[in-house]
Amino acid sequence: MSSYVSLLICLYVVNISDKSFGEMFTSVMSVKQAVFAERQLIDYLRTYLENEIQRLDDIKRFFSRVTSLHSGIYNDPSATIANPIVAFKLVKRLKSEWMNVVHSNEAEENIDALREGYRRMEGSLPKLEDLQGAAQGLMRLQDVYDLHVEGLVRGHFQQISNGNAVDIYKPPVSDTLSGDDCFLIGKVAYDLEDYYHSVQWFEEAVRLFRGTEWSPENEGTLEDALDHLAFSHFKTGNISYALSISQELLLHDPVNIRVHFNVEKYEKLLDESPPVTNQSLVLKRPDSTNLRTRNVYEKLCQTKGSQPKHFENPSLFCDFFTNGNPGLFLQPIKRELISLHPYVVLFHSFVTRAEAKSIREYALPGLRRSVVASGVNQSTAEYRISKSAWLKESAHGVVGKVDRRITMVTGLNVQPPYAEYLQVVNYGIGGHYEPHFDHATLSSVEAGGYTAFIYANFSVPVVENGALFWWNLHRNGQGNVDTLHAGCPVIVGDKWVANKWVHEYGQEFQHRCSLNPEE
Repeated sequence: MSSYVSLLICLYVVNISDKSFGEMFTSVMSVKQAVFAERQLIDYLRTYLENEIQRLDDIKRFFSRVTSLHSGIYNDPSATIANPIVAFKLVKRLKSEWMNVVHSNEAEENIDALREGYRRMEGSLPKLEDLQGAAQGLMRLQDVYDLHVEGLVRGHFQQISNGNAVDIYKPPVSDTLSGDDCFLIGKVAYDLEDYYHSVQWFEEAVRLFRGTEWSPENEGTLEDALDHLAFSHFKTGNISYALSISQELLLHDPVNIRVHFNVEKYEKLLDESPPVTNQSLVLKRPDSTNLRTRNVYEKLCQTKGSQPKHFENPSLFCDFFTNGNPGLFLQPIKRELISLHPYVVLFHSFVTRAEAKSIREYALPGLRRSVVASGVNQSTAEYRISKSAWLKESAHGVVGKVDRRITMVTGLNVQPPYAEYLQVVNYGIGGHYEPHFDHATLSSVEAGGYTAFIYANFSVPVVENGALFWWNLHRNGQGNVDTLHAGCPVIVGDKWVANKWVHEYGQEFQHRCSLNPEE
């Protein structure tokens, strides 16, 4: 059944503490639960440290006692041992006290308690797929917004313009990436055989690892980063760099037979192959298998809302809209006509903050990884990173209130089976939805997250509590290809989206058909 129209409502975000959900990286709200999980782990670690400090203090006291004996009464062993009390205490100390100190289980008990606390928390902690998804989210932001990797490492969202780094967004809270952070991002790309990204991130990892000491919490080392960087350069055709990096690696690991073999191989390849110019060694992004309109899509995302302005098209306007409905006479809706072809309207302040908050709270327990159509089935996809839940009017009064408001402004029947239930979506790290048909969104973000209409060549920024409306079909029932659109990745913020799809079935008298393909 075709989707006739789409409606997007934007909800401002609040902090809600609840249980964690699977696939954490696909929802910023789920990521927030990780903050509470880490606070609990900090409590476990604090208890462990306090117990260990107490244990070590006890050992220090024993150490001080026995050393003071040997610097005092044991200076003259012959005279000292003649005293049976002193002799007894020496024998007792060597047979009992030293054994108790050396074979104490207290250290094992302390670490076991810490591990048990971690084990209890494991169900609410990120999985490997979350780490991989979060890394891919950063790489997605890097690509779509053409961000400078060195800037990202310093916590800056920057593009290179005329050779200079220019901030496209300055977050109020910033953090930097460590060498181990960069190594793990590069490793995710490396495992996907994405050497375009792995080279850039491993180079940053090597730069940050050089001259620093390894920390026990790190997964990667300088040697690991050099090893992966060398092979990544080899896979991109940069044999000279692969050789140079491998030779540096041998300085740190001179007995590594595999690296010696690689050095010989690279030297042989350089002898056999003509020199490669720097121009031909420019890293190239891998082609997208899903996104044929990638360049247009990314350009629209980077323009930060590029809808036509009134002075460019006098037919565009803003007004107070009632749609002839008595329910809107006293409080009309603020309407902004964004585009005529396709017909796209932004209704400002469509929902109240209280309504938006209620919808988010009702949706939170039901959030699950968003799926896309895959033949007759549905499946998850990398080109849609979010979680969603469906809300029924019968279960939540605020949903019925929003549905009635949709009917007032559109004149359409939005009750099932003539429309879908309200779908509420929360986007994840670098969350996006690549170009597709039949979609609508709800949320307020600090940067990114625009709705881009690909063929119509404009994008609309996220407006808090607003609703974006468009017709997916022409009046003759044919699909309007100009409504191909995408949800740009969220740079910073927590994007919530509510979708309402209305079917053409059941709207015959509300919105009459026409044989004119232009209508």
